Amino acid sequence: MRAKPKKKKVDGRTRAPARLKERSAPARERPGIEAQKIAILAATAGLDKKAVGVEIIDVTGKVDYADYLVLMTGHSDRHVTAIAQAVDELLSREGLRPISLEGLPQASWVLIDFVDVVVHVFEEQSRSLYDLDGLWMDARRVPVSERAASVS
Repeated sequence: MRAKPKKKKVDGRTRAPARLKERSAPARERPGIEAQKIAILAATAGLDKKAVGVEIIDVTGKVDYADYLVLMTGHSDRHVTAIAQAVDELLSREGLRPISLEGLPQASWVLIDFVDVVVHVFEEQSRSLYDLDGLWMDARRVPVSERAASVS
């Protein structure tokens, strides 16, 4: 069993030590990867884990933090965790790493930020409570089907 690395104090704050192995660059630093392709890959990973209600919302020009939002739902906290991990793993294999992954411990709403694409994986109750679908009702939807997702 490996011992956990000790945290260091830097500028008065406690920080975890740097990772030994660096992961690939974020999506914005990889010019050949289009945001829509990243969104479709994320949707594909969700569909592979039986996510329901998978939607890709085009918010290009409407917000400054992303071009696409990918929304999907899991049936339980474990299902949400499995979906989020599948999204992270598939995109990591493509050389893309998230700049932020939040919400995994509780897994009622997991947010994975790939700079131009933000993936939201919800439990059913959380998705209806926050209603991002309704918030972006007027935004264009990118068609998602298992066939279209597998073409990526």
